[in-house]
Amino acid sequence: MNSPMDQNNAPTTETKRAPRSQRLRFGIAAAVVAAAAVGGTVTAFAVNNNDGQSAVTTTSAAGVKATGAGAEGPLSTKKGDIVDADGKKVVLTGVNWFGFETETFAPHGLWTRSWESMLDQMAKQGFNTLRLPYSNEMFKSSSKPNGIDFHKNPDLKGLTAQQLMDKIVKGATDRGMRVILDQHRPDQYSQSELWYSQKLTEEQWQSDWVKLAKRYQNNDRVIGADLHNEPRGQATWGDGNPKTDWRLAATKAGNAIHKVNKNWLIFVEGTDRHKNEQFWWGGDLQGVKKYPVKLDEPNKVVYSAHDYGPGVYNQNWFTAKDFPKNMPAIWEKHWAYIKKQNMAPLLLGEFGGRKTAGNSSEAVWQNALMDYLKKNQISYTYWTWNPDSGDTGGVLKNDWKTIDQNKMKMLAKYQTPLLEPKKGK
Repeated sequence: MNSPMDQNNAPTTETKRAPRSQRLRFGIAAAVVAAAAVGGTVTAFAVNNNDGQSAVTTTSAAGVKATGAGAEGPLSTKKGDIVDADGKKVVLTGVNWFGFETETFAPHGLWTRSWESMLDQMAKQGFNTLRLPYSNEMFKSSSKPNGIDFHKNPDLKGLTAQQLMDKIVKGATDRGMRVILDQHRPDQYSQSELWYSQKLTEEQWQSDWVKLAKRYQNNDRVIGADLHNEPRGQATWGDGNPKTDWRLAATKAGNAIHKVNKNWLIFVEGTDRHKNEQFWWGGDLQGVKKYPVKLDEPNKVVYSAHDYGPGVYNQNWFTAKDFPKNMPAIWEKHWAYIKKQNMAPLLLGEFGGRKTAGNSSEAVWQNALMDYLKKNQISYTYWTWNPDSGDTGGVLKNDWKTIDQNKMKMLAKYQTPLLEPKKGK
């Protein structure tokens, strides 16, 4: 998803992505959303471009307990699971906190409260993972953190954006959360279809990842790289074109990262389409069947999908007669099959919406998806902690302090434990 900031560095609740007319990718037959009924189930193909509950241990339908926290040390993969150094299953049940990728070059909300209170509240709500978006522009010396109340955050004054990221990362991991870094944008202004853009070369994109992998290599709770947010448009999967083949780029970057830090997981998102069939930005992983990502370092690939509801765009499957019973077939076709067939672990890196209670299609969809993730023990990071996500809202309400209890009631149905806080936290 895109992340907003207006010109005055003040919070906005108006838009999070581009206008909806710009968010759609249209199929070959000009703006028609194709849908095919298979066995009575609508599988739709076309779309969008575009205080608290405590943690609980959950059990899948198969009776396999998810430890959630696991042991200290690097993570790796085993078939459809993420596992710790002892080979025990780890399930990530986390949240996104955006802002580093915007013109503040800092997580949003620090104009209202301290960064430490924000992380304390996240941990209290039971989130064991933090997905932290950033832009490559953040690393330039000219990119000064702003939109911060330094009376509430005196220890952040004078820090570079990278040093501020160090603070947030250490703060999160000290509190028992694991951290996934997410290359969300090349610059503060907008996302890019490909991992490179007019302002960001492929070489710089990869170099920045290598630097981050080195920088955090001594913190085992920084677990990996979400290489590029929501590939789409020109992005392809498995066609061998070095300028557009996202699978080739992800392989190249993953191997470069592992040359300096073999411990990191490499999170690889999908594209927005498969053949002539369109789906959510970053949400289509059908190409993995034939063209999986194979790194030199084994057992380190986690695939990641994004999936959204009618609050982002009202797909035809949300109005199908058999909704929400039709949804599992759609999820399994585009991304969930990877986990269900034990091909590799899966992280649902983004999903969310404003309504989680009541009978609206958005609330019904969100709860059905949470139930599905729990049943199949699929890891997730919810979008988002921030209330200034125009399409989805956040776990926090607009005052940046109050928890949306309906959202937490839904999320608390499927949360696994945090790691132990480090001494002093």
